[in-house]
Amino acid sequence: MTTEQMLELRTQLLSAVRDFVRREAAPQAAEHDENDSYPAKLVDQMAEMGLFGMTVPEEYGGLGVDVLTFAMVFEEISKVWMSLTGPIGSHSMLTFAINKHGSEEQKQRWLPDLATGKKRAGLALTEPGGGTDVANMRTHAVRVGEEYVINGSKQFITNGRNGDVFLLLAKTDIDADPAYRGITGFIAEKGPGFTAGKDFNKLGYRGVDTSELIFDDYRISTAEVLGEEGKGFYQAMDALETGRINVGSRAVGVAQGAFEAAIAYAQSRETFGRPIASRQTIQNMLADMGTKIHAARLMVRDAAEKKQNGDRVDEEAGMAKLYASEICAEVTMDAMRIHGGVGYVKDLPLERYYRDAPLMIIGEGTNEIQRLVIAKNLLKRYKI
Repeated sequence: MTTEQMLELRTQLLSAVRDFVRREAAPQAAEHDENDSYPAKLVDQMAEMGLFGMTVPEEYGGLGVDVLTFAMVFEEISKVWMSLTGPIGSHSMLTFAINKHGSEEQKQRWLPDLATGKKRAGLALTEPGGGTDVANMRTHAVRVGEEYVINGSKQFITNGRNGDVFLLLAKTDIDADPAYRGITGFIAEKGPGFTAGKDFNKLGYRGVDTSELIFDDYRISTAEVLGEEGKGFYQAMDALETGRINVGSRAVGVAQGAFEAAIAYAQSRETFGRPIASRQTIQNMLADMGTKIHAARLMVRDAAEKKQNGDRVDEEAGMAKLYASEICAEVTMDAMRIHGGVGYVKDLPLERYYRDAPLMIIGEGTNEIQRLVIAKNLLKRYKI
């Protein structure tokens, strides 16, 4: 695809997404959020739009968009209802991993159905005993002939109940030193021995399933090892760079949605005969909110462009995710301050933005972990 064709596809896709979320998602978001009900019809519509195949190359039936377009789509959806990004975000982690690390046979087998959304995917990484401490995982796989037998559990898995196939990380060598070298990635489809457990009742990010996955003597063919045995940690870290870009994009979108609500309200709400937008205090808040969002957006898009170029972006993606998620929490709080009491009630979507914001601080590696990774890279680069 030429640059001109990519730009044309980006324009068309973003226009379609913008129209979809405002016409279809916005009227349903509050009800799904309140009831924590899965928006199956909306998810199916996203599949029809090709959003499950955004990162899948055209030869396997996907749209083949670049990482920047991918990020911009996430921002557009999150301006209205961030939860809707969940089904396609986790799904794209597997499509990205198969496209980059999978064999041609695996690409032919999995990518066409993943591109259309016929099969829905996720990332099975986090465990009850740890998320960031990947090397400490307890899920293990024992080879028996031409199969592996897997036992263990995962938690906080987006698409856990409604997903079909997952990038599953499990230990194939419990004695490896360092431990992360004993982790292998599998393309694991639900079946006997692989089931969804409990669903988690969350503060925000409601309407999308976040579940436990249980592996009880789950048998999987050696043909479903992604790449080579022992390379799972590197594959997951690579996929998480894209994940942090999409989380940063979600944060920018939520912040932008809250900002637009606040600046509109400030111009219509009057006190003492004047719109509150004429008050210097409110103007200062709006200026800071807009500046933070602009800076966060530039950081996310810079990381996206570098990822597209094939660069290692653990630092850039970490910085973008860190900053965008922190300012998202600040902007949604400031938007609520501008609204006053009306922003605290469920009649407006603002309180949902506020509840959704913490997910981006915690998800795809907490911000405390992002700071450690960033500092490690900086100290290495500026070593004296």
